[in-house]
Amino acid sequence: MTLPRFNSDFRWRSVDYAAVRGQTNLRYYDSEMKDGEIGSRQFITSVDVICEGEIAGFPSAIDAGHTFGTDDYKTTALKDVFLNNVQVLQQSASDTAPTDGDFNFGTVSTRPAFIPKVGTADQTKVRGIAETERDRPVGVTVTVAQPQTVSITDTNTDGIRVTVGFPRIQKIEDDGNISGTTVEYNIQLKDQAGTLLKKIVPQTLLTGLDRTKFHSGGRIIGKSTSPYFKDHIIDFGTNADGSPAVTASDFPLTVTLTRETADSSDVRLVNAFELTSITELVFETPTYPNTAVAALRFDAEIFRSVPQRMYRIRGRLIKIPHNATVRSDGSLSFSGSFNGTLKTAKEWCNDPAWVLYDLITESRAGFGDFISEDEVDKYAFYNASEYNSTLIDDGQGGTGPRFSCNLVIQRVFEGYTILNKVASIMRASLFFEDGKVTLVQDRPTTSSYFFSYANVTEDGFVYTSASQKTKDTVINVKYFQNETRTYEYETVEDTAANQTKYGVVVKNIEAIGCSDQAQARRMGLWHLYTQNNETETVAFSTTADAGSLIRPSQVITIQDPVRSGLRRSGRIAAATTTEITVDNTKDLPTEAASGDQLSVILSDGTLETQTISTISGSVITVSSAYASAPQVNSVWLLVRTTVETEDFRVLSVSEDNNLFTITAMFHNSDKYAFVEDEASITTPVIKNLIELKDSPSDLTAEELIIVLGDRAVSKILLTWQPVSGVSQYSVKHKFNDGSFQTTIVQSPVFEIFDSELGTYEFEVFSYNAFFEPSVIPSSLTFIAEGKTAVPADVQNVRIEPLSDEFVRLRFDKSTDIDVTHGGNVVIRSSNLTTGATFTNSVDVLPELSGNVSESIVPNIVNGTYLLKFKDDGGRLSSGDASVVVISTSPDVFPKLTILEDREDNDSPPFAGEKVDCFFSDEVTGLVLGSLETLDSQTDFDAIPDFDFLGAIDVTGGSYSFANTLDLGGKQPLRLRRHMVTQGFYPNDLFDKRTALIETWTDFDQATAFDVGASLLVATTDLDPDLSVSATYEQSATTITVTKTSHGYSVGDFVVIDFTAGSATDGNYQIVSVPSSSTFTVTSATSATISSGTSCTYGANFSQFNPFVNGVYVARGFKFRCDMDTNDPAQSIEIDQLGYTAELESRTETSLGNAGATNGLIASGTSTKSVTFTNSFFTGQSGTSVGADTVKPSVGITIENAAAGDFFNIASISSTGFTINVKNRDTSGNETFVNRNFKYAVTGFGRGS
Repeated sequence: MTLPRFNSDFRWRSVDYAAVRGQTNLRYYDSEMKDGEIGSRQFITSVDVICEGEIAGFPSAIDAGHTFGTDDYKTTALKDVFLNNVQVLQQSASDTAPTDGDFNFGTVSTRPAFIPKVGTADQTKVRGIAETERDRPVGVTVTVAQPQTVSITDTNTDGIRVTVGFPRIQKIEDDGNISGTTVEYNIQLKDQAGTLLKKIVPQTLLTGLDRTKFHSGGRIIGKSTSPYFKDHIIDFGTNADGSPAVTASDFPLTVTLTRETADSSDVRLVNAFELTSITELVFETPTYPNTAVAALRFDAEIFRSVPQRMYRIRGRLIKIPHNATVRSDGSLSFSGSFNGTLKTAKEWCNDPAWVLYDLITESRAGFGDFISEDEVDKYAFYNASEYNSTLIDDGQGGTGPRFSCNLVIQRVFEGYTILNKVASIMRASLFFEDGKVTLVQDRPTTSSYFFSYANVTEDGFVYTSASQKTKDTVINVKYFQNETRTYEYETVEDTAANQTKYGVVVKNIEAIGCSDQAQARRMGLWHLYTQNNETETVAFSTTADAGSLIRPSQVITIQDPVRSGLRRSGRIAAATTTEITVDNTKDLPTEAASGDQLSVILSDGTLETQTISTISGSVITVSSAYASAPQVNSVWLLVRTTVETEDFRVLSVSEDNNLFTITAMFHNSDKYAFVEDEASITTPVIKNLIELKDSPSDLTAEELIIVLGDRAVSKILLTWQPVSGVSQYSVKHKFNDGSFQTTIVQSPVFEIFDSELGTYEFEVFSYNAFFEPSVIPSSLTFIAEGKTAVPADVQNVRIEPLSDEFVRLRFDKSTDIDVTHGGNVVIRSSNLTTGATFTNSVDVLPELSGNVSESIVPNIVNGTYLLKFKDDGGRLSSGDASVVVISTSPDVFPKLTILEDREDNDSPPFAGEKVDCFFSDEVTGLVLGSLETLDSQTDFDAIPDFDFLGAIDVTGGSYSFANTLDLGGKQPLRLRRHMVTQGFYPNDLFDKRTALIETWTDFDQATAFDVGASLLVATTDLDPDLSVSATYEQSATTITVTKTSHGYSVGDFVVIDFTAGSATDGNYQIVSVPSSSTFTVTSATSATISSGTSCTYGANFSQFNPFVNGVYVARGFKFRCDMDTNDPAQSIEIDQLGYTAELESRTETSLGNAGATNGLIASGTSTKSVTFTNSFFTGQSGTSVGADTVKPSVGITIENAAAGDFFNIASISSTGFTINVKNRDTSGNETFVNRNFKYAVTGFGRGS
């Protein structure tokens, strides 16, 4: 039996309902008084799809022997209808004459109307639900003397709605009070011959009156001071055979509304009414062929919202074997042997083998469009069915089938998924073999083949065992309990020894299609047994003669001498049906022992075992003959109790180049008895639905970090042991001192996402069927960390040289979810090779995404790289991961170091411009300034340190290098940063911290991480000492500088000296270039200065950009160090600061020179001047290389030299050289000669 819940088609209307002929199961209601006022009722009609395909029907009606379609069937079937999990008709009620008290909803006359359809191909349509409506307004007052009649001519009409309207209904009493009154009327429906078809009368119907024609409802009692309307629906109905009760020959029909209460002549009595309208109804035409449906119509007064509907049914009719009989519990019994055919007439049964067969082969609700019945191995399904339907001990003193399937499929599944879900109910799986779908099942079976070193490859047997570190020791098996109509949990516990060893490890599993407690318990025992005893797999390869016979799920025997210590298997040298001559007598017993057996593979591939009578040399004689003589060279196996063989169940078989690889799982045949013998259960007590439930037990909470929408979030997972008969729980929780919040859940699990650091309090109540909570809750207090834990440290940092510019750092990817999703990898470097820490290092590059495991970084040549993980909350891992690098560069061309600048080595140190920072003699480094000054101090004796007056300025500071670097010309320059820094706490400024304490990255002032320093560089292509005279003017804050052909661009930075006027000197960024002769900058102060005022400006520099080790192309360079802190208690100390500037070596040849042809230059008959294609660096003041101290080296090759030719280089400069090519004759006379020559020059730099 199944209890499906389905989506429905709902129609709402406030009506009374009447039916004609055969629709006696539909009930009809009067209006109702509420505090003297007339009220109307609203009704809900639902049509629920129960099943695709024909079903057996409703078990209560079937078991009572009622015929489908009769009133008794419909009434009894209400015992199988549940609204909000409450039975409509009580189980103990009479089928034919229930009383008002037997109904949990309504009475005999007001109970929900019920129309079931079992899904036949020719079933009739559901009456009473209008598909189309056509209103015919009338609006004529009805009096006793003047009834109103309307004609119905449309023969497609299935029913009508008569609307009676009252402008007001009231009576004014003598004392002035307004009271109600009574009005009676009747409605008659007649055919064209005047035959009465239907009459709605005022009075209650008397016993014996023809209820197919007469219905009550024509009476209004009460008052209404505003317009009131009452609808009467008349359904023309159907005959017993489903044919229309009203045919076309009966049309036109007439509807007459007649007033029976005398007309009022008293102005104080207002009771007039009118025939407001007639609405012709055409009911829904779908009959839902081959679909089981249930139509319900009930008073909305009973339910404030649409109730949940559940139906207990006997489900789809399916094909079963010709020799099968369905038992009352849905299982099968068999008589005789199976001949491979199925019954033509379908029947209901819950044997999972035939449920699965139906799902595979049936077209409407299965895969029959793709798989025919001829493509299914019926014998495999029959064998499984015999095992499924075998009656075994149900653990309650009775018996029941081993496996049953009571399943409702209500959502879309992948085909392979749903087939395997159903197969898993009976521990089976599907696969294709020889063009057919076949079924393999884990059930008791004997070994079908054996393997030893005689028939496997030389690799032998490879064994793998699952980890035994953790095991499930408590199994909660979820199953559907038909009595309570809720999901219940059957708890199976492992032995006390295992619980002590592994702890209480709870595993929640679901028994699919299971509504039997004993079957659920067997599933839990199966899970425990197999995880404890079947954890080893074996893999081996064999040849086609054996491998081609093996199929998944077969049981095979393995005799492995490595494990047994003896070889008791081999190949057959010769054979009869009683004597086997073996290939080798090694380890073969010299005589037979009691119980010795010999297993062989017969010619048909089957395994047969016989008892050994004698062993003589290599000849083994058996006591009973084999069915046939085994083939020569096939395999034999001697089985003796002292030499154990092992059984395995085949998991997979694969073939490659005629070699078969078999994987199998250890098989212990004792498990079947264990599962079925140990399955005694405690029968649940089905209590009264209104009885309060116990509160949940074993309330536990744990905190996890999970990924939600590509974001790492912390989650509290609250679980508890389920309570029998409970399908809903109320969870109340609050955080710290907040208010309780309540959530309703349907399973014993509750989750809180984005949990925070603090205390959570939980209270969990159990609800009964009437949503009443348990008397007391289960309570738990849980202290959560949120995402406050720091990430794990970076592990296994490796360095890989790439070039003289870059190295690759590799490291293990973070294992913390809040790092890989939203976090970062922070890489810093220090020029220290010893003593480097994260606090005395600086960032190498911007923080990386937290899910990377390598990065290419600038080569610091000598120093240390340090790495930390940072989670998405900004928390750094506690330990440093570092790698020291010393001259990691591959072989490279030599370089010229033109300057090694160290600001900390200047005298005095750090002699450049300082903004909000200063050099501290106390720490011998550059540090950030404080927010307080000496002028703000009131007690000088209380000042502990004059260098650090209070909190650090969190706006940061900057230091500009004392000197600008000038190369004398624009060319590539390699720059390498040198920085050693550290964070520190200048004072104990606990009270100075303004951030929330839980956000502090350091509490005990051991390290200072919330500080940083970065080196910046700005460049220019001009002489950095350039000074250009110009004029300017200022309007408001806009300063316009005028200079013909200035050549500057928007975004350039320029130092301006306002030699006249009141503008402020400084470094400005150009905001606009109106023309080639003007550019504008913005002043911090507003002023008006006339045009023509004098000023000078310097070279245009780029903005300051992060200093990254590498090559920059420019002439002039300026450097600045920015310092910052996020914590007023922490400061940054810069101990070493500087850079190294290098020029690459370069070789230039005459090939491509503007003065050469194909690389050849004519020397001419005088001194020849050659200009380099690109100039070389020969030295520059302000660097470590003096002017003209490093000249390039020039090599000459004369192509057409004659005897006596020679040359000399007269001069070399950065831009070129001069050469004399001459010839010396035998007399020593020297004369210029014109020769073609090539040059190759090597030097440093590449000017432009």
